[in-house]
Amino acid sequence: MGKLTPEIIERAKSWLSDKYDAETRKQVQELIDNNPDELLESFYKNLEFGTGGLRGIMGVGTNRMNTYTVAMATQGFANYIKMMFPNVEQPKIAIAHDCRNNSKEFAKTTADVMSANGIKVYLFNALRPTPELSFAIRELECNAGVVVTASHNPKEYNGYKAYWNDGGQLVSPHDKNVIAEVEKITDISMVNFTPDESLIEYLDERFDDIYIDKILELSLSPELIQKHNNLKFVYTPIHGTGGQIIPRLFKKAGFNNIECVEEQMIVDGNFPTVVSPNPEEKAALTMAIEKAKKVNADVVLATDPDADRVGIAVRDNNGEFVLLNGNQTAALLTYYILGRWNESGKFTGKEYIVKTIVTTELLFDIANKYNLKKFDVLTGFKFIADTILNNPDMTFVCGGEESYGFLIGDFVRDKDANSACFIIAEIAAWAAEQNKSLYQILKEIYKEFGFYKEGLISLTKKGISGTEEIKNMMHKFRNEPPTHILGSKIVVIKDYKIGISKNIITGDESKIDLPESDVLQFFTEDGTKISVRPSGTEPKIKFYFGIKSELNNIDDFDTINNQLNDKLNELGKLFSE
Repeated sequence: MGKLTPEIIERAKSWLSDKYDAETRKQVQELIDNNPDELLESFYKNLEFGTGGLRGIMGVGTNRMNTYTVAMATQGFANYIKMMFPNVEQPKIAIAHDCRNNSKEFAKTTADVMSANGIKVYLFNALRPTPELSFAIRELECNAGVVVTASHNPKEYNGYKAYWNDGGQLVSPHDKNVIAEVEKITDISMVNFTPDESLIEYLDERFDDIYIDKILELSLSPELIQKHNNLKFVYTPIHGTGGQIIPRLFKKAGFNNIECVEEQMIVDGNFPTVVSPNPEEKAALTMAIEKAKKVNADVVLATDPDADRVGIAVRDNNGEFVLLNGNQTAALLTYYILGRWNESGKFTGKEYIVKTIVTTELLFDIANKYNLKKFDVLTGFKFIADTILNNPDMTFVCGGEESYGFLIGDFVRDKDANSACFIIAEIAAWAAEQNKSLYQILKEIYKEFGFYKEGLISLTKKGISGTEEIKNMMHKFRNEPPTHILGSKIVVIKDYKIGISKNIITGDESKIDLPESDVLQFFTEDGTKISVRPSGTEPKIKFYFGIKSELNNIDDFDTINNQLNDKLNELGKLFSE
């Protein structure tokens, strides 16, 4: 990162001017006088507005999330909106925020700057889920949207996600173009700070009802909900936004037994009951599972702070709660939704599903049963939204990613844990009608399509040397690819950087019709898939493993499961060396 230079000190001192409020000036002076390390961290660069917006640690300084960095980003975004909609007399934007510390203030700052630039603002009056913001953009015919959230990051962080008029996060060319406009705002004096309150309209619970009603329209077995309405669910929003929607949604759907983890229904950006507010991590569901055991619940549901990711726990054959990973949850949802669509005669030949390239191939196997079109996209839900946008003559049924995100229907254009929770509950009712559990349904999926198992390891390589090491690893994988993995021959290599898929057996090559991305994939004869991907935001290289075995008899589940776990461990060791 470097040393504390005179330039950095001068940059910090510029924040002592009366352009900044008294408390900010006080904190900056404190850093200058007493904390050179934090001064360096806070001012050595500008907080980068990336393709997804802003994300960083909160605090004073150019490299921190604060009112001023948010305002400058917003001014750049406002300029781009006005540039792109020159014939719209008054562009419109929807703005929401999550439970994090300072989220409400940052959302109001965003609304103030947008209104100061003559843009009509729909601002949610309290915290709301990210997917509801996406829904609001299209429902209110907005030109753009912003949600202030750092998703499931630690409590020190906050973020700013930018959306376009389709309700999806910014993609090319808008992402790069907005970045260019934001970078032009080089001084706080360039920001229009004086709000036009007449242009700010507040959205309340009445808008929630519109969103909830749209989710309820996704129901494929409403009669089974009524028949099995006493199924017991335990739900936690992990101190976040899902608590605003999911209890109301379940009640309106007809589910009578949803018990919330009261301690985690309390809105708190410090997330006092968890180490990390991430439903991908087992510890985040500890309190919910404990409650589920006490009240004898059937299913545990958890959403992250901005309610776009869902984690679930179900009872196994011994009545113990088992956590499902994102791939398993996506498989359950896809299996049920496509099966019910088929039984209801809803398929016309124009339907499709979408997954990301690192997500389980099981979703495509299920889609093949119904001859559905399938799209594989790069990692990131914005690419699923972009696929929906670019296929207006077809019907998006559902889509998901391994990192606990799923979307049903297209009225939201981002992953939506609210609708996912609702349909998971409906699947539980459908399973109950057959005297089965969700765990038994998952086993039946494996028996029909193959027992898929996935794993992920991340190797952290810090500093300049770490960055170079990751580059060298990718270079070696490209130029000296393995011929076998755990004794199984590699048959296909996909290189998303050059956009080529090569069949190693025949030598045939085909084009990958996706944007360039530094990702490699190796497919072996035995159905193993290895994806190698450097992180775009952290000093890490990630290895995604997908393996498969036949499950000819459900009674063999535990045996096969253990064998697959052993293989995942072997793969982990192989790629950690």
